Amino acid sequence: MKSSRLVCVDDSIKFDQIVFVSEVYQQWVKKGEEYTVRQVLENDGIVTGVLLNEVVNEPIWQKLLGRYQEPAFRLNRFAEVEETVLEYSEEFANFAE
Repeated sequence: MKSSRLVCVDDSIKFDQIVFVSEVYQQWVKKGEEYTVRQVLENDGIVTGVLLNEVVNEPIWQKLLGRYQEPAFRLNRFAEVEETVLEYSEEFANFAE
């Protein structure tokens, strides 16, 4: 992952996961919002997740992983934010004067 900035493209919750999500996640992501990656979790190869600076949840017992860990968000819920880089040029330099 090149960028540490992501935009949420999927904030949906499957019907059979609504109760779990409401009990485990104190905060949830919102589609269209930008977030900063705090940590990428490989989760023992099960599913790659991300922890975000703007969304912090209490650690829970992760049965599949056999440890306490903050619940992460699936990486495929996000897209990288394209960073726009302005190239310096003589034309721009003249415009700025």
